[in-house]
Amino acid sequence: MSNPVIEKWQELKVLMESIDLDVHKNANGNASAGVRARKGLRLLKTQAADLVKLTVELDKAKKTK
Repeated sequence: MSNPVIEKWQELKVLMESIDLDVHKNANGNASAGVRARKGLRLLKTQAADLVKLTVELDKAKKTK
């Protein structure tokens, strides 16, 4: 059985790698890449919040055992 926290963390790392390329393209003047980067950052924010919620839920579950 795999750990859901680690799985979510891996997803976040993959998302960061994809955003990184668009940020660099935007820094060089590509406006479309800026749109993609901002969209990716919003997605990253929501997924990071999901990871926080998941870890809190798991910690609470461990305390009640």
